Amino acid sequence: MVFSPTRRGFLTAGLVGAAPMVLSGCDVFGLAQSQRVTEALGSADNLARRVQRLLGGNALAPEFEDSEMSPIFRMNGNTMPADPAYQALAERNFVDWSLAVDGLVERPVRFSLAQIMAMPSRTQITRHDCVEGWSAIGKWTGVPLARLLDEAGLRPQARYVVFHCADDFNGAQYYESIDLVDKDHPQTILAYAMNGAPLPIGHGAPLRLRVERQLGYKHAKFVMRIEVVSSLAGIGGGRGGYWEDAIGYDWYAGI
Repeated sequence: MVFSPTRRGFLTAGLVGAAPMVLSGCDVFGLAQSQRVTEALGSADNLARRVQRLLGGNALAPEFEDSEMSPIFRMNGNTMPADPAYQALAERNFVDWSLAVDGLVERPVRFSLAQIMAMPSRTQITRHDCVEGWSAIGKWTGVPLARLLDEAGLRPQARYVVFHCADDFNGAQYYESIDLVDKDHPQTILAYAMNGAPLPIGHGAPLRLRVERQLGYKHAKFVMRIEVVSSLAGIGGGRGGYWEDAIGYDWYAGI
């Protein structure tokens, strides 16, 4: 499937111009960027977010028919966390797994996978666009993120939602984050099924984020904990996600 140019891509290209830069893949470790390129990408990121928000906070990403689903949906990033605790949970089909929701919430809570699957769900067939340049269409079923956070109740200081994951790269734990506007978007779900079957481990079982108006590296896999915070400054490298910290990817990553 051919990757389609996006508004965000044109904005970034216009700002960066001919600066020397190589786009890394979702599971590639190295990228050298000058400060000028990093600042330009940040400007494009902010502009893309403003443009997308002007178009409407609840504007939907395109959805497709079953007949349009990709025959192959490649796995990217880590396909099996090295964490022994995660592997033990996987061996038991995640019956003992639970999702923690804490931080700036009124009622810190844990949900079992069975509890999450019993909640009202949403199914959406959407296109996954990777920063590497490939895309694929798949069907995702899960619980709206807003539903889970409503159970916990947000405190007035809440600004961001952080997803802490079971996998790591070179010892650095994977994490991602979104703001409260995208938290409430109807297509922002925590998926436990893919293409009508339980979510495979390689695609992030038992639970992964789907935030359909953003690039693939924002769609955190192997989610173990959700933390609500007022600032991203004290988490990881302070840029809002593993790849944002490691090689300067955009935080918003809107498409």
